Amino acid sequence: MLIHFAYLTYFVDRFRFNNNIKIIQKWEAKMAKVAVILAGSGVYDGSELHEAVLTLLHLDEKDAKVQCFAPDKAQMHVINHAKGEPSEGEERNVLVEAARISRGDIQPLSKGQTDDYDALIVPGGFGVAKNLCDFAVKGADCDVEPGLERALLEFHEAGKPVGCLCIAPVAAAKAFGSRGIKVKLTIGNDPDTSAAINTMGAEHVNCPVDDIVVDEENKIVTTPAYMLGPSIAQVNKGIAKLVDKVISMC
Repeated sequence: MLIHFAYLTYFVDRFRFNNNIKIIQKWEAKMAKVAVILAGSGVYDGSELHEAVLTLLHLDEKDAKVQCFAPDKAQMHVINHAKGEPSEGEERNVLVEAARISRGDIQPLSKGQTDDYDALIVPGGFGVAKNLCDFAVKGADCDVEPGLERALLEFHEAGKPVGCLCIAPVAAAKAFGSRGIKVKLTIGNDPDTSAAINTMGAEHVNCPVDDIVVDEENKIVTTPAYMLGPSIAQVNKGIAKLVDKVISMC
């Protein structure tokens, strides 16, 4: 009788274990896998730190699996953030700097595979306009970093959502506009930047800092973030909405 009871206990435990494994597997299958592209580290020459960290925080709160990427190349230049001026003669690598934000868990943008992810998000910061494209120098005549351009176009072609914060929509406007794809975007309400976005073939929509603009047809979500600011609390509201919408579109 004791032997039969022991066998029964064993099979009950095995059943519970296997059932728990299946539950975990189903939960993992439902987790959104999100690629986040960074432009370095620091508002003036890389990714805006508040925007990047808030994006990662809200993705984690949504139980998303995140992988950060950055181009493995030199920054356009290095800015001394204490003085707000260029550090003459200093060079930094975009990937190496971006690894500070991701706690070392980062991959070269060239290695990213769209098939491995459900969504793409690009935080802002001047580094996007300097390292992920050259909008800071050329404006509407800018070129988009090949790895970012490929990612934007491939995610769009696959029908997967894309989120862009702050100044990042200018890169999206150029990438899609040059292919004849008209998308709706926002950087807030700056007249010069919004005019450049329209010139590049997109449609700019004015938007407050705590809200988002959603292009349902193209699955693109944008928010002004620190293009408007001024407080991290207000910026956070817009980023939270963006992440929520992007995840819901997966």
